[in-house]
Amino acid sequence: MEICIDSIESAKNAISGGASRLEVCSALSEGGLTPSSGLVFQIQKLSTIPIYIMIRIRAGDFVYSREEMNAMIFDVETLKKLNPNGFVFGALTDDGEINNEFCEEVLKAAQPLPVTFHRAFDVVKNPLESLEILCKLGFERILTSGQKKSALAGISLIQQLVEKSRGRIIIMPGAGITRDNLKEIKNISTADEFHASAKKFKTFSKQSDGVKIGDGVNFSIMVTDETLVREMVNILEENR
Repeated sequence: MEICIDSIESAKNAISGGASRLEVCSALSEGGLTPSSGLVFQIQKLSTIPIYIMIRIRAGDFVYSREEMNAMIFDVETLKKLNPNGFVFGALTDDGEINNEFCEEVLKAAQPLPVTFHRAFDVVKNPLESLEILCKLGFERILTSGQKKSALAGISLIQQLVEKSRGRIIIMPGAGITRDNLKEIKNISTADEFHASAKKFKTFSKQSDGVKIGDGVNFSIMVTDETLVREMVNILEENR
């Protein structure tokens, strides 16, 4: 059970709930961006489980300029010094294909650490061909919702990917996974790893009417819920 987090509080809750791995990000409201080195450093100090670091310079699509790629490679090289267990990355071409060149650069910069290809996979033109490409490139796993809004909706493609990938690359369902659908997704997909945020709203007590900062909802954030993580971990343990 991998839990994606973007705060120290969420990291603590995920670990206490029994998560197997953390995906450390910033701005989960934007789908997850590269976290600061300070956040990674603090989580690394308290974590008893592996951590993978998201490498994504901005929100939006996964088609990057040369300058954006240079920045992300610099992030990999910098964050690698904090001794994480791996990275999470994905890059596409304008035509919806895997950007082999950019992926190879990140894989090289990350060596010897493994890299997960993130949900950029869910917008590739041909998922089965892309699976083969990612296997050849040397990615460790693919995070995917089966090219649908949720893993349950995309379960048919996920099942195909798991069948075709055995022994070569890990297929990890993610997006919309909850305690209510995890067992069904596991049974149908036959996947071994799963990805969720297990989040709930946290509202801060001190609020100021009329003050707004940025486009988000102020004084309220999403935080990983320890109980939800534990419940999902228990579901997986019971259905091994």
